[in-house]
Amino acid sequence: MSEITYPPGCRPISDDLGADELIRRLKTLAHTLQAMGQDEGAYQQYIPLAIHLADDQFLNHPSRDVQLLIACCIADVLRVYAPEAPYKDSDQVKTIFLFLITQLSGLKDPKDAAFKRYFYLLENLAYVKSFNMCFELEDCQEIFCALFHLMFKIVNDEHSGRVKSFMLDVLSPLITESDMVSNELLDIVLMNVVEPNKTQRKNAYLLAKELIIKTSDTLEPYIQSFFNHVLILGKDVKNIQICGKVYDLIYELNHICPQVLEAVLPQLECKLKSASESERLGAVALLARMFSEKDSQLAKQHTTLWCAFLGRFNDISVAIRTKCVQYSMHFLLNHPDLRKDITDTLKLRQHDGDENVRYEVVMAIVTTARRDFQVVSDSEDLLEFVKERTLDKKFKIRKEAMSGLAMIYRKHLNDPDVPNATKKAVTWIKDKILHGYYMAGMEDRLLVERLLNTCLVPYQLSTSERMRKLYHLLGTVDEHATKAFMELQRNQLCVRKLVLEWLELHHRSVSADIQKELAIKVQALSRCLPEPVKAHEFLTKFSGHLRRDSALLDSMEMVARPSVSCQECSDATAVVLKKLGQPVMTNLYYNTVKMLLERVSSVMVDHEAIHILIGYVEDCLRGGNTLEEVGLHPATAGDRGLKLLVMLSCVFPSHFHHADVIEQLLELLHLEDENIAPLVLSVFTFLGKYKCLYDQFPNLMERLAPICKDLAETGTPKQAKGAIRCIYINMPELHDALFPAILETIKSNLCPESPHYRTAIVTLGHIAFNVPDRCKVQIKNIVSRKIVKELLVKESRDNQINHDDNEPWCSEDDLPEETRCKVEGLKAMARWLLGLKQDTASAQKTFRMLNAFILHKGDLLQYGRLLRAEMSWLRLAAGCAMLKVCEQKGVGDQYTAEQFYNLSQLMVDEVKQVRELFAAKLHKGLGRGLPNKCLPLDFMGYYALAGRETESKIRNVIRNYMLTDINRRRDYVKTLTMNTGQVDKAFNQLPHILPDYMLVFAIPILAHDPALSRWDDVHDLTRARQCLWFILEPLVTKTEYFSYGFYKSLIERMKNHKDAINPDDDAMNYHGDEFVMDSRMYISPIIRYIIMAHNGKHSRCSGKNFTKKYQYNF
Repeated sequence: MSEITYPPGCRPISDDLGADELIRRLKTLAHTLQAMGQDEGAYQQYIPLAIHLADDQFLNHPSRDVQLLIACCIADVLRVYAPEAPYKDSDQVKTIFLFLITQLSGLKDPKDAAFKRYFYLLENLAYVKSFNMCFELEDCQEIFCALFHLMFKIVNDEHSGRVKSFMLDVLSPLITESDMVSNELLDIVLMNVVEPNKTQRKNAYLLAKELIIKTSDTLEPYIQSFFNHVLILGKDVKNIQICGKVYDLIYELNHICPQVLEAVLPQLECKLKSASESERLGAVALLARMFSEKDSQLAKQHTTLWCAFLGRFNDISVAIRTKCVQYSMHFLLNHPDLRKDITDTLKLRQHDGDENVRYEVVMAIVTTARRDFQVVSDSEDLLEFVKERTLDKKFKIRKEAMSGLAMIYRKHLNDPDVPNATKKAVTWIKDKILHGYYMAGMEDRLLVERLLNTCLVPYQLSTSERMRKLYHLLGTVDEHATKAFMELQRNQLCVRKLVLEWLELHHRSVSADIQKELAIKVQALSRCLPEPVKAHEFLTKFSGHLRRDSALLDSMEMVARPSVSCQECSDATAVVLKKLGQPVMTNLYYNTVKMLLERVSSVMVDHEAIHILIGYVEDCLRGGNTLEEVGLHPATAGDRGLKLLVMLSCVFPSHFHHADVIEQLLELLHLEDENIAPLVLSVFTFLGKYKCLYDQFPNLMERLAPICKDLAETGTPKQAKGAIRCIYINMPELHDALFPAILETIKSNLCPESPHYRTAIVTLGHIAFNVPDRCKVQIKNIVSRKIVKELLVKESRDNQINHDDNEPWCSEDDLPEETRCKVEGLKAMARWLLGLKQDTASAQKTFRMLNAFILHKGDLLQYGRLLRAEMSWLRLAAGCAMLKVCEQKGVGDQYTAEQFYNLSQLMVDEVKQVRELFAAKLHKGLGRGLPNKCLPLDFMGYYALAGRETESKIRNVIRNYMLTDINRRRDYVKTLTMNTGQVDKAFNQLPHILPDYMLVFAIPILAHDPALSRWDDVHDLTRARQCLWFILEPLVTKTEYFSYGFYKSLIERMKNHKDAINPDDDAMNYHGDEFVMDSRMYISPIIRYIIMAHNGKHSRCSGKNFTKKYQYNF
């Protein structure tokens, strides 16, 4: 002890001293050493003391304070004697620095009473770079790793900037001044810049980040070497955790210090082209993040890598294509200069074979629009991509596309000052959304209904603003969208009526019959929602809820009440939903009832809205400011507005049944435009069908009556039609006074010289149809003399016409007036017959005349004095009149088989417009009022002739007509058979309703088709097969209804029947089992072949082999 020299004022220290005394002496010594400056050679006498301080007895002393003071003293010794420390033994040096590292752990708690001494220790070690002594040690990296690990572990939020700065000063020289940086040390640093440490240990991340920035020049070659080893060689470095997070590391380093990656990033191109999907996916995810980030310049700096990345949009892996598309949004938002490249890739991916990729394309564009509307608004291409996906085969994609477009349209409504691309897009967005109602799925229909009320005409708007949006919508959409809107409203009306009937049952006492009726209503309602089975379960539950909660029942009745206001409906809907539990996706009960509420709630129009809307329409008709405010074209605004009122009067008649609304409508009739009155009168007619207007507003109807009388006598044909219907529906008390007076007036007008000749014909037809029992004999005489003799069978021209010099078709307005009168005369005869209902003799005579028009191609007298276009119109009018009459039981049953076959020839008429219009009339007749008020099933056989249609557009239209008629009849059959009490009745009706029986009528129609006369000819056989397959395809393919046994039996039964026209003609019939040269004999094998091929029995037969076989077998 005597050999150790202590500084003045310091007393000796040893391990045999008590802890308190030792601490007092160490404090004095530490204070003295702290005051010493660096003076080379001045303190040689204290070297033994320095050695003594590093004895194990002090380094391992049980007192924490003793260890801290010893550490401070040693740190001062290292400072005073720097750069030559008195410690020479390498083991001792290692022990000392590991001891110092252990003491530095005290820095973790700045609130510790001894923190100042720990801070002094850190500052001292940093000031003279004490740890640099370890460079000469073989295992210096072990010491450095321990130090780095400790610093990253203890750094926290409570440390001041100075503490963190000194930590950095301690660590950075160990990298910058070292001859090498070990992988272990590099791993410790880099692991703190990636997840989860980046998030969970934010201070360690910031320290590592600053350290990398400060030592980047030194670290760069080591980092590059590491990436070369992992990326190029594909080998993991042993015991290095960061190897598993190499892509995350590149991403973080690019943010922290991008220059260290200048040589690394080009190496990623090989990963993009790797045979391993996981490697490509990792590289794609990394580069997508790096390229797409805001302010990133990587795409410009590494163009080759950017091009390689774009190539991954077409990767064979779905996951990789999906990942690329998911990042498209960030590119579109953050990099205007890259939008063209991204748009080009999305153009390909929107047609991707995988639905998830297509879905992500839509989501990328829609999400971009939500975050920055301007980006998508500026690009017509992006909007077009979404537009195309509204027709995707997957609903979830259609849903997002439609919702995205609707959101864009709604933003346009709120901000008219948008780019030209958006202005152009909104012209088709609303059409496209409404066109979605034509989709077969119930989900699509509910989606369109929701979007209509939330985006196209937002229900939250004020009434006046909402009506402006509705007027703008219906004033600018195309014809198909308008029809979809009307169909939507009608469907919702049907559901409302069904719900009201269902709710009414809940007021009755519970009984077996009531329970049965409730079950039927629930079954019907469940078919109005997606997934009917689940819907049935939750609607049954809701029915029980309604029974128990009278307030809930009252609210539901309020929602479905026809006269409810929009606000009342909205409030009642909210009350109902509050009683159904939490509005979460897992609450299926809530979501099912919510869907039902969306279908029945009326939040678009009410009495106030109708009053405002009529005001807007009137102002547009007068050329007022509303035209500009609503954004409509002056030439069409008034007409579109009136048609909108007609639609709304059909669906919401109760909102019109107010004196102020009726007054407004009467005012419209005083406007000069001749096109106004027919539409306004249609409104009155629909209102009268709901409730007779004369009963509610007799004074107003007294004012309307003379107007209708005048229009019926001297107005246009359309005005006359509307006037008669309005009088008939709304003024029953005035029938005796008005109809005879009108009839007397039109008798004098039923001559070609009268300017009101055509009007008189129309008026006569509608009076005969609506009130056939009034003046029955008088009307019959007028029809016989004035319509038949003086109009239809009278030829006024003297000169024959060369048919080669005129067109086969023209618009109806371009027809000569005489021919237009004949067309109306044919319609009037049909209406007269429909009114008579049971006059079979008149029906037979009329059918013979109509048949003559068709048989003679429209030229009844065959004088050759009619234009081809006139003949086309006349035979079309005759055919349509026959179809109309055939809808009515009684008079409609009087046509003969020959007339039936002759009428079918209009399906293959030489003029395409005749074919198109006749098919439309056929479809309309087949779909009207199943099962008793429509055309019989016989007429569905006409569709077989459309198999010969050469115009693809017309063929597709007719095919859609047929599919609609087939589905409508099958749905009706399903409804019929579900009513358990009427099963026998249902089965008896099936042959008259089931569309499969159309085959029974198609065969004789084809057999009597003049164009298929040579049944031993391959060409005719092929055409017959095309005709049959045209109707059989929707019946036998991809359908649960197909039954091979049914068709086989049907064909066998048809073989036993004779031709109705020529029952004794062997050329048209079978003789037992012997085949004669018979058209039907050939058709039956064709049908058998088609059906058996579908059933898999003739899977190897080709059409060529078929025609050869049946050409020679008979």
